[in-house]
Amino acid sequence: MSSERLATLLRDAKVETEVRAINSESVVIGRDVLELVTTAMYVDPMTVYREYIQNAADSIDEARRERILPAETGGRIDIEIDVATRSVRLRDNGTGLAARDFVQRLTALGASCKRGTSARGFRGVGRLAGLGYAQEIIFRSRASGERCVSELRWDCKKLKSYLRSPDDKRDLAALITEIVSWGESPAGDYPAHFFEVELRGVVRLRSDNLLNASAIAEYLSQVAPVPFAPEFRFGAEIASRLREHVNLDGLEIRVSGIDPPVYRPHGNALGVEGKHQSVFESVSFFEIPAVDGEPAAVGWVLHHGYEGAIPNDALIKGLRLRSGNIQVGDHALLEELFPEARFNSWAVGEVHVLDPRVVTNGRRDNFEQNAHFHNLLNHLSPVARDIARRCRMSSVLRNRLREFELQATNVRETLDIVEQAGVGDAERERLALSAELGLLRMDKIAGTELPMADGPAAVQATITYLRDKLARLMDDAVADTSPLARLPEAQRKMYRHFFDLIYQCSTNRVAAKSLVDRILLKLC
Repeated sequence: MSSERLATLLRDAKVETEVRAINSESVVIGRDVLELVTTAMYVDPMTVYREYIQNAADSIDEARRERILPAETGGRIDIEIDVATRSVRLRDNGTGLAARDFVQRLTALGASCKRGTSARGFRGVGRLAGLGYAQEIIFRSRASGERCVSELRWDCKKLKSYLRSPDDKRDLAALITEIVSWGESPAGDYPAHFFEVELRGVVRLRSDNLLNASAIAEYLSQVAPVPFAPEFRFGAEIASRLREHVNLDGLEIRVSGIDPPVYRPHGNALGVEGKHQSVFESVSFFEIPAVDGEPAAVGWVLHHGYEGAIPNDALIKGLRLRSGNIQVGDHALLEELFPEARFNSWAVGEVHVLDPRVVTNGRRDNFEQNAHFHNLLNHLSPVARDIARRCRMSSVLRNRLREFELQATNVRETLDIVEQAGVGDAERERLALSAELGLLRMDKIAGTELPMADGPAAVQATITYLRDKLARLMDDAVADTSPLARLPEAQRKMYRHFFDLIYQCSTNRVAAKSLVDRILLKLC
């Protein structure tokens, strides 16, 4: 039978497949899932703090909604670091977890009750971020009105041992049962309502930043929902303009050994790589519509001199994305929107995502790729182009200023030679013409905007001073004060011819003038 005939028979045959339901007992969820949602997902150790701060912020928001947290009491998170025991504890004054839900909520994997709400976290894995970076994690909580404190411990050391063992065949549920324990204790001095996570035996990584108070504060100043510093002069304006959509008052986060509380890193000026400090001059705002016309995002950009790339240690470079007032990704996330990616590192600004359909991915280093996110990017492109235009214009103006200063220096050097009175009349006239040409070029450059501290007045003052000096030096009535005046005419001509040759043969006018000055002093 030919292959064509066989294919026809198989196509024509009416074979029905019996459909059966899969028995739940045949579904195996392996223990490696736990590794995938911990160390494999949170590759940057510092994201441990972001995840716990995010959960704390959601709990504080809930406490405000339920009026557990009085209006006059702000949301607060305390981070205590003990380097000697290599432990760190984060405690918030949110609602806490009720005892009846405590164990189930903290052992569930990917079963968050936040999904579909306005909460920042909703995948139910963020609390596991520290499993790969400590030997033990302890959760403690007390809900309002409860007499006891609930406590749950994850034995991370045992977990890693089981995950490395090829002979251990336990599934995920059995593994969690083996490494997790819980209990209750009298409330004692614990707050009336709180939640805390304690990491014990924090692993020692490169730079040991997980226990570095300054590094933790710097990281949280960028990513966490904390307020602007009181001295930042644009902070109140930004918070006021965005208040309709985003509350930027923020949380009070205190890191042990660091005073004051953690603030956003923005100040009134910034240092530019290889240059002086550049002062922030103004702030502009923008709003981006969603596909249905509702606000998808709001943002702001701080404008300065755009003199070059902002250094990394300024902690503010780049146009950054935030969701729930928590940073998503890093400063380079939007650099592809710029005509030249480098201009993103000259920018300072933020975009606060409002559209709930623009969803962060699991790692919170980007957003899920969908039509709503692409709509956001499309509307952000003009913002990026405007920043790039400002960067290019600033570069053009700085080049003009450098050209102006170069011409001014050449004219000054030329007039110094004329004032020296050490050259012949012909060379003197040639130098005067050279100075006049330089002044004409300066006039042309002055006709455009120049980034000088004193503005156009300083430019015109420089030109006027040099032009007056040229007119004075070329006035025939000016007495000849040169030492050559004391010499016979023949010698004067000889020296002036000699000086002419020095200037003509020298590639450095300043060095040539210095040499002629020394010769004239000898003649005196």
